[in-house]
Amino acid sequence: MSDEPHPYEEGKRAGIHPLIVIVGILLGLWLFVYLIVPSSKNKQATGTEGPTGPIVEDLEAAPVLFKVQATVSDMNAISLTVPPEATDSQVVGLLKRFKHDRLAGTLTELLPATTPGHKLGDHAVADIYIVSDAQYAQADVIRILTRGAHAPGNLYPQVVPFEVAMEAIRGHYRIDLNDTGNPDSASLGFADESGVHSRQYRKIF
Repeated sequence: MSDEPHPYEEGKRAGIHPLIVIVGILLGLWLFVYLIVPSSKNKQATGTEGPTGPIVEDLEAAPVLFKVQATVSDMNAISLTVPPEATDSQVVGLLKRFKHDRLAGTLTELLPATTPGHKLGDHAVADIYIVSDAQYAQADVIRILTRGAHAPGNLYPQVVPFEVAMEAIRGHYRIDLNDTGNPDSASLGFADESGVHSRQYRKIF
């Protein structure tokens, strides 16, 4: 008779302990999630998720001076420049001022009409872009931003890549009086309709 132990003996467990199996499965799932599912940091970098941090606004910030650089009538868009030293609080203040004047019907005193003669007003539809570097306020750059990140590149020649132009935007104010539920929206930074956004994007209203 062989001296080797029988592979199965009554009273002894055969195979791996169930606790080891459970721990192994949990470890495997954790590795799968960690390696496969993108982290929130990666999502922000690629422009699929918006930041959630609060905006610290300086209520004592002085109004910022701005200059109209371009009016792109075929896109109902306007570009403005502010000084490079303008703070985010000052840009927020400017965006809120535009909304206040839009509601008061006096926005045309500050900005050229984007829909002159329209039944809903001279700014019935408008995209207002605020930058500090005038090279990103040119009409061709504004057209790139207004078309959005997913416009077919072979149809529209691009002066600068969309991603580069997007990062240059200090503030963006969108008016669409046809959308009665949300006629005004504004942000620090920029986000297009698909949700692609710049690193500094923060929704204001």
